Amino acid sequence: MMQLEIKPFDPQVATQAEFVAYNVFINRIQAEMWPEDPPSELDETIRELRATPPFVVAHRWAVWRGSEIIARAVASLWRTEDNQHLLNFDIAVLPEWRRQGIATRLLKLIADVAQREQRRLLMTSTDSAIPAGEAFMRRLGARPGQANLTNQLNLAELDRELLRRWQERAPKDEFELGLWEGPYPEEELDAIVRLREVMNTAPRDNLEIEDVKWTREQLRQIEASLAERKTERWTMYVRERKTGKLAGYTEVFWSAFEPETLYQGDTGVFPEYRGHGLGKWLKAAMLEKVLRDRPTVKRVRTGNANSNAPMLKINCELGFRPYKQWTTWQVELEKVLE
Repeated sequence: MMQLEIKPFDPQVATQAEFVAYNVFINRIQAEMWPEDPPSELDETIRELRATPPFVVAHRWAVWRGSEIIARAVASLWRTEDNQHLLNFDIAVLPEWRRQGIATRLLKLIADVAQREQRRLLMTSTDSAIPAGEAFMRRLGARPGQANLTNQLNLAELDRELLRRWQERAPKDEFELGLWEGPYPEEELDAIVRLREVMNTAPRDNLEIEDVKWTREQLRQIEASLAERKTERWTMYVRERKTGKLAGYTEVFWSAFEPETLYQGDTGVFPEYRGHGLGKWLKAAMLEKVLRDRPTVKRVRTGNANSNAPMLKINCELGFRPYKQWTTWQVELEKVLE
């Protein structure tokens, strides 16, 4: 029987043949998780792997069987002021190689990184389309930190009359709507750093994570990473006319590699501005723009915590429907090392 070999996978120095093998592997996993999606192109995979922002440190490994990759693992951590106790990881194994101890071997490498970096808590997500992931985390003694849904909106079924009503009801005398396409404007960057902190008010359930405090540099690094991946971001915001303060925002992501799917990112309104219909206004105005300027888009996908009732209510009214479940798990390094 051919020997399995675990080797670091560094996207900055990987050969074309290694990238091809990685792309084949990723597409097999994606076909399980997202059966209706087209496979990833080689160029897309290479860009995705190479476009990690500098504040994110990612360690990768591939399990080789000859010239074929049968499993891979990623351990990533942020070099930031907050969440210095945390290491995120991801392990994927081809179906025919599961339950053979490969994930456990990869987990040992991840735990070594956590130990070296003094990260006491490991976090990962599992997808309901691949039940083996949850089974592995339960065997490990991990505990669920948050239950989430991927919700999907079929644009052909979108109620355009609803979009019109939500925009008509918006408090336009008190607030104004604006748009940033692509990178954030330099003169607004400090205000945008503060604006993004609204997402610290989103439900965390049992997740042991701290508030994220963004910096100007990190936001610019993320934008460079998006550009490298050929992903476009649109950000719509509402501003209070009286004070000039930013009250909330919503953002979407689109890539020419995947022209039929739009990804909904953050939507948040500061607590003191809630109850004015600003969330509905932002979502409706953004969808109106997508319909007008992105005719290739057929579906919008978003992730929501099951506990985020206000956002789920808006999405449900828009016609988003549950597509699948996923769970975020956390486990102490100590327990993993045992």
